[in-house]
Amino acid sequence: MKHIYLFVLSLGLVLLVNVAPYAQTVLPNPITLSLSEANRLSKMPLHCMQVEYPNKLNQTLEDETYLKGPKELHPAFYGCFDWHSSVHGHWMLVSLLRQFPDLEDADLIKEKLAENLSKENILQEVRYFDMPQNSSFERTYGWAWVLKLTEELALWDDPFAKKLGENLQPLTALMVEKYMDFLPKLIYPIRVGEHSNIAFGLSFAHDFAITTGDESLAKLITERAYHWFENDQNCPLNWEPSGFDFLSPCFQELDIMRKVMPEDEFLPWLEAFMPKLAESEFNLIPGKVSDRTDGKLVHLDGLNFSRAWVIYGLIKDYPEKYSHLTGIANEHILYSLPSIVDDNYEGTHWLGSFAIYALQQAQ
Repeated sequence: MKHIYLFVLSLGLVLLVNVAPYAQTVLPNPITLSLSEANRLSKMPLHCMQVEYPNKLNQTLEDETYLKGPKELHPAFYGCFDWHSSVHGHWMLVSLLRQFPDLEDADLIKEKLAENLSKENILQEVRYFDMPQNSSFERTYGWAWVLKLTEELALWDDPFAKKLGENLQPLTALMVEKYMDFLPKLIYPIRVGEHSNIAFGLSFAHDFAITTGDESLAKLITERAYHWFENDQNCPLNWEPSGFDFLSPCFQELDIMRKVMPEDEFLPWLEAFMPKLAESEFNLIPGKVSDRTDGKLVHLDGLNFSRAWVIYGLIKDYPEKYSHLTGIANEHILYSLPSIVDDNYEGTHWLGSFAIYALQQAQ
């Protein structure tokens, strides 16, 4: 069978990776995010954060009076095709500025962030949720990314970040309120590979709660995670991925339970939940993308990045037991990262954020 070899230079490493027929490559060290790669990927949200069209509003209309353009409805998060992609594009730029003060377009990025995340714009975003039939807008995927953005601003010790965090606070408070109201009502978990996956929504919200000291939210997330997932066993990883997945139901559940369970509970739980994961010969093929111009099919690149960030988090907490998975996470990233290019808007309006988060978890 023909083998394809991929050289990845922009990450600061020179890696020779056999990406077919997917005999798992042993790469002993996680991939490192370099300044050059940060510069390349940062241009994607920078170029679309103030581009109004094309746009997918995902809005429920009470009547014709609610027909308005994206920027009028969402003055902060109208770019990058849809609301949640705009939110995590803003997160990505804040995160890169915090990690790389010498980022190439730092001044321009700050200018656009200040313009979009103004106090007035955020208050308008809050008012949007009061529109009839839109109180559940972006539940819980977009909510989670708002909290992730707020967390990133809280971690950045900079006056500019503090100001943006203050501006964002009304929307942050609303998202917390919505989590506190919704989670007790959700009787059954949502185990899908797209936006409404509840384990993903819990995981990012939990990060925010721990970073900002929101004990009530952290407690509720822990309670609901135990309620939904504590007794799960033998997750059917062989059923994944579905055709449009950008999240793995199995790995996202693993991620939130790793965060809420103490070690003496988590390790036995994981042995029952994904028993083969601890085996040295465990193999997992990256999700294959047949057409990156198709907005749904390109989701599989996102799946590769989200699987990778969960695996890196697991390795970081339990290196002695799971470090053999490093090569799998690396291979998932290396399959999709070279394909994030500027001329493919179906992917570039959002995939850069997933790539950056995965690369950051590797460090």
